[in-house]
Amino acid sequence: MSRLGTFRASYLVALSCIGSFLFAYDTGIVGGVLGLPSFQKDMGVTAASKATISSNSASLLQAGAFFACFFVWPFTAKFGRRWSIVLAASIFNIGAILQLFFPGNSVGCWYAGRTIAGIGVGIATVIIPMYSAEMAPKEIRGRLGGMFQFFFTLGVFTSYWVDYAVQTRMAPSTTQWRIPVALQLIPGGFLGLGMLLTKESTRWLAKVGRREEALESLVWVRGGVLTPEVQAEMDEIVAAIVEEERIREGLTWREFLLPANRWRLLLVFTLQMGAQLTGNTSLAYFSPQVFNAVGAGSNAYLFSGFFGLVKVVSCLFFLLFLVERLGRRWPLIIGSFGMGVYMLIVALISATHPPKPNAGITSASVASLTMIYLEAMTFNISWGPVPWIYMSEIFPTRLREGGVAVGTSAQWLWNFVMSQITPHAIDNLGWKTFLMFAIFNFALVVYAFFIIKETKGLSLEEVDARKKKFPFSSRKARLDSNCPFFQFSVQRNPRSISNTEKAVSSTTRRTMLLPTISIVH
Repeated sequence: MSRLGTFRASYLVALSCIGSFLFAYDTGIVGGVLGLPSFQKDMGVTAASKATISSNSASLLQAGAFFACFFVWPFTAKFGRRWSIVLAASIFNIGAILQLFFPGNSVGCWYAGRTIAGIGVGIATVIIPMYSAEMAPKEIRGRLGGMFQFFFTLGVFTSYWVDYAVQTRMAPSTTQWRIPVALQLIPGGFLGLGMLLTKESTRWLAKVGRREEALESLVWVRGGVLTPEVQAEMDEIVAAIVEEERIREGLTWREFLLPANRWRLLLVFTLQMGAQLTGNTSLAYFSPQVFNAVGAGSNAYLFSGFFGLVKVVSCLFFLLFLVERLGRRWPLIIGSFGMGVYMLIVALISATHPPKPNAGITSASVASLTMIYLEAMTFNISWGPVPWIYMSEIFPTRLREGGVAVGTSAQWLWNFVMSQITPHAIDNLGWKTFLMFAIFNFALVVYAFFIIKETKGLSLEEVDARKKKFPFSSRKARLDSNCPFFQFSVQRNPRSISNTEKAVSSTTRRTMLLPTISIVH
């Protein structure tokens, strides 16, 4: 692909990933803003209600996002990816504005704004990985798909330093906490306006029958020249869609109940659950409280800022140098093992050398902080970016909207669960919170080793068509070979395909890169 094509694909994905930045920034400011005395005074926060308001501020956003995952599925199927992201930005900005007000010194308007903003980021987290996967060339799809996590780390990093700046440089006032909240409107505006000027997803256009527009979109994002390679890619996209429609003609949501699709849904659900069980998101939400728990004292906000920095650096390193070399599977295995070790060390240090109030930075707290930083770096080269890349790759075009919606809803569901648990766990369990996360991470090593299959270097159609063996048997599927569960047989025509409609008709199957499936009813 040309240099211009690489630039255009990167630009499209980076623009759409501002939605991930919003998601991260909005969640990242919570821990810092809630700790400001000015916010507590304006919102009527008391010592007794602080933990509850902290949990609700995070979980209401996640609740809105969870339900938005299902609302956006039919919307994006009808109106496309681009308008879905514009809708997400508009809803998010409404929620951000509501968070600026506190009628009657209560948190009611704050809660409403968090929920509405959650709907916006929920839509964005469904559509952005899908849009990225559908527009990126296969050679750099992993790198571009991982930009979702990179922009997430960038949003967290920005939120921590904004919180630190207003906490140290401004006198307590309403303006002090409103500044970090209001700054969300800037990237929100860029996202909504920017998406109005971009191209729609090639695969979505082809799926809804707008083939000429689909080809135009593909040519533009590959560099502006209709080369044989671009035409071949277009033929492959359309052929896969036509064949899927032929095989699945007359079926609706019941397609998700087919054995292979049930497995795909289970896979994305457990992947996103695993990302939350690592404990990193909990650390990101409540980093000042976590750093206080390991002895950071009055420097908790400063350490939170550097916590965000190491996340950005490590994720960028992964995207530039590792994702297309290591693939998807091994980063998950190695990452979960490393995070388990770090969490276990923090637990042991905190148990044997508990932090003392007003003791300042001790050697034990330095060791714990180092382990937490290493855990953040490891997460952002493994369980941070990989699940978002993977879940956008394993579904066929016909089912991608629903599949990604299920995966993203699982992310928000477990996000909600962990945000409810973490503040109370830190207060009541102390060092055992880190032991809990260590056990979860070691369990994820086993999960990733036995369950995850590699998808590096394949087009989306090749991912769908390649042979896959799954670990459970099913009497519903009769396969083209002796695979115990479900697999695809792949044949490739040595001649290039120049006419898609001749290659695949509504009644004839050609020998090309397409799945061969027999279903026994």
